[in-house]
Amino acid sequence: MTLSLDHRQQSARDWFEALRTRICDAFEEIEREAGSDAAFEFTPWERTDDAGDEGGGGVRGVMKGKVFEKVGVNVSTVGGSFNPEFAKTIHGAEEDPRFFATGISLVAHMANPHVPAVHMNTRYLVTQKAWFGGGADLNPPIPYEEDTAEFHARLRAACAPYGPDMYERYKEWADDYFYIPHRETHRGVGGIFYDHLESDSDALFDRNFAFTREVGEAFLDIYPKLVRRRMNDKFTEEEKHAQRVWRGRYAEFNLIYDRGTLFGLKTGGNIDAILMSLPPEANWD
Repeated sequence: MTLSLDHRQQSARDWFEALRTRICDAFEEIEREAGSDAAFEFTPWERTDDAGDEGGGGVRGVMKGKVFEKVGVNVSTVGGSFNPEFAKTIHGAEEDPRFFATGISLVAHMANPHVPAVHMNTRYLVTQKAWFGGGADLNPPIPYEEDTAEFHARLRAACAPYGPDMYERYKEWADDYFYIPHRETHRGVGGIFYDHLESDSDALFDRNFAFTREVGEAFLDIYPKLVRRRMNDKFTEEEKHAQRVWRGRYAEFNLIYDRGTLFGLKTGGNIDAILMSLPPEANWD
């Protein structure tokens, strides 16, 4: 079903889909550099909302290659009405369950345990409010201080034009959010996380959309560099096993605590697209 979108909604959708294409192209190029012909397989899907009406859909993109053991890059544009109970938990939907959402979501699990896994998503939501949210965080099974420092430096640079305290606030938000309470540990080395960047006026929309685009550009700039730095490193079976154990904790977070997973399931999204964040192999010892 084709949703009727206003100018802001269409602009956001167009950006997320264009960013998806650029990221997938960049990741396929890395595979070619490694001597692999792996490519993304794209699967369109449509959804039905809680009232039984058609309500948009998206495209799930997944690649399994020599460098990227499993990477998913999804885009979606959906609308309709929330379940009344779920609506009570969503900003601006407490009294009116109608909503619109468009965004990109990415998770990469790497073949080499020296290469960090990564998550990135950005989104635009409209209820009785309108706002941007998202972020990116690095999840290395074997952390390298150099990689962590460069990832954070690039995100700091993305935040800098929008306020002197934005990076520190969004870094702290990521540290709080990407935490596994039952393990008493963070799932990675952090990044930034932001939500509810109110965009009800044209001026606010333009500012927050520009920031959200900058987050996407920062990710596309820094992450391929980190992959190329580590993808040819030698590793042992012990290190690969440690990676699988670490992945188990990543899976626990995404299944128990991740708000995006819950949002997708509660709004009738595509199950395979929602759970593409899960690793291809994991161990619990």
